Amino acid sequence: MHVIGIDVGGTNTDAALINEEWEVMGIAKTPTDHGNILASTKSALEEVLAYHKDNAFVQLHLSTTLTTNAIVEGRGEPAAVVAIPGPGMNLAAFDFDFPVYLVQGYVDHRGRVVADICSEEVLNAAKKARADGAQALAIVGKFSQRNNSLELAAKKLIVEAGLGFSQITLGHQLSGRLNFPRRIMSAYLNASVAGIQKEFAAMIGQLKADNPILTDVRILKADGGTMGLAESCARPVETILSGPAASIMAAQALSQYTDENIVVVDIGGTTTDIAAIVGGEALYQRNGAVIGSYQTLVPALYTVSIGLGGDSEVHINDGQIRLGPQRAGKAAALGGTKLTPTDAAVALGLAELGECSKAIEALKQRAHGKFDTWEGLAKAIVDVFAFQLSAAIDEVYQRLENVPVYTVSEILAPPDIRPKAIVGLGAPARVFIPLAAEQLDLPWEVLPYHASSNGIGAAAARPTVALTLHIDTEQELMVIPELGVRTNINRGLLFDQKQARQIAVEQTAAYAQKLGLTDYGLIQIVEEETFNLVREFYTVGRIFNLRAQIRPGVQRVR
Repeated sequence: MHVIGIDVGGTNTDAALINEEWEVMGIAKTPTDHGNILASTKSALEEVLAYHKDNAFVQLHLSTTLTTNAIVEGRGEPAAVVAIPGPGMNLAAFDFDFPVYLVQGYVDHRGRVVADICSEEVLNAAKKARADGAQALAIVGKFSQRNNSLELAAKKLIVEAGLGFSQITLGHQLSGRLNFPRRIMSAYLNASVAGIQKEFAAMIGQLKADNPILTDVRILKADGGTMGLAESCARPVETILSGPAASIMAAQALSQYTDENIVVVDIGGTTTDIAAIVGGEALYQRNGAVIGSYQTLVPALYTVSIGLGGDSEVHINDGQIRLGPQRAGKAAALGGTKLTPTDAAVALGLAELGECSKAIEALKQRAHGKFDTWEGLAKAIVDVFAFQLSAAIDEVYQRLENVPVYTVSEILAPPDIRPKAIVGLGAPARVFIPLAAEQLDLPWEVLPYHASSNGIGAAAARPTVALTLHIDTEQELMVIPELGVRTNINRGLLFDQKQARQIAVEQTAAYAQKLGLTDYGLIQIVEEETFNLVREFYTVGRIFNLRAQIRPGVQRVR
């Protein structure tokens, strides 16, 4: 089976066709229409299918900015949260920028219902949210990952009342990890973008129907893995930041540096994404993805995005040049009206793109004072780009050296995480990566197919699945929140860590198979804690908390 990877980026949409031997058969690039992401996807698909010369079926992997843009630009459906915090939690202190309606009810840290919800209060909160304009709703209880009964009961009341919410997200379905405020934010965002994702999935479904060779569609997630189209409708928030993830997957699929510490730099038209790989493994955002002001529990690779790209604005003040963070628009060499770093590269002969004469004219119009020739201005712009990029890379590593660092397999990274090489991709990479590497005194590599390698990264990404297991041996209780499982275990006092690990792996494998995954690779225990329950100086039970994961992986591409 062939694989097509499509990455919808901020400026362009890249596509790549890969055959069964994981060789690149063809690539395509089309401008991204943010008003119509589907049109960009369809156009890239049609172009790359021109390289499909046989009858082989094709699996489609999509990395899309759809949910990210909806969140950043505030274009999701108006949503609200009904929260069940219990005592001791002042949610007002978190200053959420969306409506949160508090209701009674309390599940304690061991999953025991201490106080039930009040039906009238829940319905009044939901009616108030609807009257205030909310079209989608999230219901989130503290410790609902240990006992989801209050969330389920609240949803049942609201659904039966027929209040007309387009989407109701339950907090326990998104993550089994602790951190109530982050779970609230995750559930709110999920509810807000679910409608948009469902519309997109329906259109992709039609695209699949129109192209019978497409057998399956998978969506890239923030952790570098893929999920099914139906899953993406249930948990669309997991598809945020899939673009930076595609960059990291591309580096792992194509780079000659397979086991070393490297910094991955994806230079786009609007932004540059910086990621760290330590000992061949990408770093992982331990607490969850952060997008804008929202701190979530969404598993995500560690990336930093800066406002620097080939189309950045050029600011010249008092003999000093600064680039970005805003995008100036299309380069003058390509018919734009403003000077960009791309024009400087074209004018100096570092890039063959558009019309060189237009780039030189744009430079001449800005040349004055310290930079009184177009050549001098162009060279200064290129040098400043390399300086800002190298400074940003150094700042990223200074920050990482002051916090706990985790790889995607949750192993503490070695003390020396500094890169031994810089690996670049993106259309401007061949111009700016060697210059930045020189300033950092590092060897460098520009990936094959660097202008379209994000599409290759999306194609090479493998599925990921993760489940959380909570076992309380005193209560003889096992909970798997993501699956809604709450069941008894036998002979709790004899239950040990080996059994907990075995169950976590077995449940994750069963869930993967239920999702239609077969060749999914290794299942790892990536988080684990065990502690004793003591009463009157005697151990009366144990708590096991584990997270099992089909780890993010990538297929090497030739």
